[in-house]
Amino acid sequence: MVPLVAQAQGVDEETNVRVYRQASPAVVAIDAGDSTGSGSIITAAGLVLTNAHVVGSATQVTVRLADGRQFPGRVIGYADENLDLAAVQIEGQDSALPTVPLANSAPQVGQQAFAIGNPFGLQGTFTVGIVSRMDTERGLIQTDAAINPGNSGGPLLNRSGELIGVNTSIFTTGDSAGSIGIGFAITTPQIRPFITAVQNGTASTVASRQNREIREPSPIAIDGNTVSDYLDNNSNLLPDNSYFNAHTFEGRSGQRISIAMNSNQVDSYLLLYGPNQEYLGANDDNGNSRNARLDVTLPADGTYFVFANSYGASEQGQYELSVSNLSSNGYLLRENGVLNNQDDRLTDNSLYDEYLFSGQQGQEVTITLISQDFDTYLLLIDDQGDKIAENDDIAPDNSDSTIRMVLPYTGQYRVIVNAYDQAGQGQYQVNVR
Repeated sequence: MVPLVAQAQGVDEETNVRVYRQASPAVVAIDAGDSTGSGSIITAAGLVLTNAHVVGSATQVTVRLADGRQFPGRVIGYADENLDLAAVQIEGQDSALPTVPLANSAPQVGQQAFAIGNPFGLQGTFTVGIVSRMDTERGLIQTDAAINPGNSGGPLLNRSGELIGVNTSIFTTGDSAGSIGIGFAITTPQIRPFITAVQNGTASTVASRQNREIREPSPIAIDGNTVSDYLDNNSNLLPDNSYFNAHTFEGRSGQRISIAMNSNQVDSYLLLYGPNQEYLGANDDNGNSRNARLDVTLPADGTYFVFANSYGASEQGQYELSVSNLSSNGYLLRENGVLNNQDDRLTDNSLYDEYLFSGQQGQEVTITLISQDFDTYLLLIDDQGDKIAENDDIAPDNSDSTIRMVLPYTGQYRVIVNAYDQAGQGQYQVNVR
């Protein structure tokens, strides 16, 4: 009997070989003079999908196919400045060209992801990873498939050889450095309207983005000085045209830390990555404010990466960033807050705030919501936005709320602090321990 591990390895190898053979003939290298990158042929007539920053302001580029043939290419369309996409029409070919089909189904976190491109001028390089994270609101895929300089504009593929995204960003520790496993791609739902505009002749013909140098990370110390910095034209860019600066700190396994990003000029957005480039969490609005905060238990010793980002495209302004130790009092979360008419409302028109905490699979937690001002209601939400627990009253004569449970997975959880009725508002304390 063949061991199961060996069977799995064989299946993976077969999938890798099949995806590469199927898709690689339609992946091209693009030379725009001052910039090089990759692209995917998406029509037999030679329409190529790539990044706007790969072609820059060039109107003509050179397109090199996987079989070595070269053709002139005419840049015929750009997405708006908030989306790093451009279209190139191959000219001079006299036969149908191979194509990469666009996927119809949305990618899922954990599924295999395959990247083909031309890193460092090595055409047809194939790397394998997974979909590490989906940011559906901003139309971004994060993948740990190695994406190096020259991969920009190339396809991110599923196991059927279909395009699930256009690789657009890489974060490195230097212009000549390779991938550290934090790469991004634009999802097909974002891509399809652009392709339609190109084919209808309504896409913009004005260059929307230029190639940019990567800004190096800057260090920040746990319990050290607060860093004051700016999101602006000198910052790095995500594919949705939002600026980010990278900061690093040294952490220890099991250490409980809190990362805070505060600004009155941009809508703060925090992302955290571990020493093995694993995604550890993100936060947009801490308690419905425009500031962001992440409380995390660090999984390993090593260097951590914090992305100080804005939620919206092109937001510029000053921010302050700090990383601090949380006291070892057994609390995963302890917050005092106020429900008032400035907060968001649920579908029943009741007010709510929300908080994040990090937990481990199998960990027993007790979540408590206490208020002398209103009848409390407590909900626990998983990382997919689904409700996994709720409570109204601790007891028939006690309107405080509590949830006791064993956490089903390792990662981020959302605590929803809610009033039982539409009129409920006032001060509260929420604890997770």
